[in-house]
Amino acid sequence: MARLSEDEVIATFFAPLAGPGAFGLRDDAAVLSSEQGEELVVTKDMLTAGVHFFADDPPNAIARKALRVNLSDLAAKAARPCGFVLGLALPEDWTNEWLASFSKGLGEDAAGFGCPLLGGDIVRSCGPLILSVTAFGTVPADKIVRRGHVVAEDVIFVSGTIGDAALGLRCRRAGVPDAGWINCLDAVETAFLTSRYILPQPRLDLREALRAHAHAAMDISDGFAGDLTKFLQLTGMTTEISGSAIPLSEAARKVLDGSPSLIETILTGGDDYELLCAVPPSEAQAFAAYAAAVQIPVHAVGVAKPGEAAPVFKDRVGRILAFTEPSFQHF
Repeated sequence: MARLSEDEVIATFFAPLAGPGAFGLRDDAAVLSSEQGEELVVTKDMLTAGVHFFADDPPNAIARKALRVNLSDLAAKAARPCGFVLGLALPEDWTNEWLASFSKGLGEDAAGFGCPLLGGDIVRSCGPLILSVTAFGTVPADKIVRRGHVVAEDVIFVSGTIGDAALGLRCRRAGVPDAGWINCLDAVETAFLTSRYILPQPRLDLREALRAHAHAAMDISDGFAGDLTKFLQLTGMTTEISGSAIPLSEAARKVLDGSPSLIETILTGGDDYELLCAVPPSEAQAFAAYAAAVQIPVHAVGVAKPGEAAPVFKDRVGRILAFTEPSFQHF
């Protein structure tokens, strides 16, 4: 079957995903409206094959990840998603079947998260597949939850569990030099870790709790240790994190029991897409109760203290940890 033209690709795979104000993707721009008393929140992430995902990952999963990493940013700002635009640079070997799977996954997530496609652009890539998503959300006026508002004695909370995606990436990389630890996992545990890397879970249902109780929040994308450092140092804060306080899945705990050195991968590897937030001690119980009500686990991991030093991390027996690279960096 001959590959579709650019116009046919848009009409066949993406126009059906278009939301209100997108004019069926038949115009040069879209209209995005917000209700009175709301502010627009904008975020953007780019993903490249070989950097953020494997080129042979399922196309529907690639599409979902591209949208979800942006939704995670909106969740950290306590915003409700309302639409996105997509930039897609396709490599030379793309097929109609690949695009059909890609658009199916994208459409299912767009519908499931209430975040319709508003437009975008498709071009040819002379190299790998590249995706760019710009997502829009709304938040009541003056209710956005920013990074730089942590104050002394705030309780530091983390949603979900840390390190699963970084371990999942190692599982996905068959033949890594230290892959012997993978043998301690059963098929279900390996699949769980790999799925956490391939398919993030944006914590959008925490937005009301963040608006009501949090001073500050951010999503964890580049590694817990490095992102926590950025989070706290914006307001001259630091903290101490005990290894016993770090929330781990059963699979990650099993890996760590057999290979303690992988604590660095767990804390610095990135791709968690969990939320990090600072909550006044008087609000901590109410925040945790709200999170439990929407079935999102949250864990208090430390308390913000004045100080210019980076946070101190200790292992499960109290030894101070030192990291070669505290977070993922592109350059």
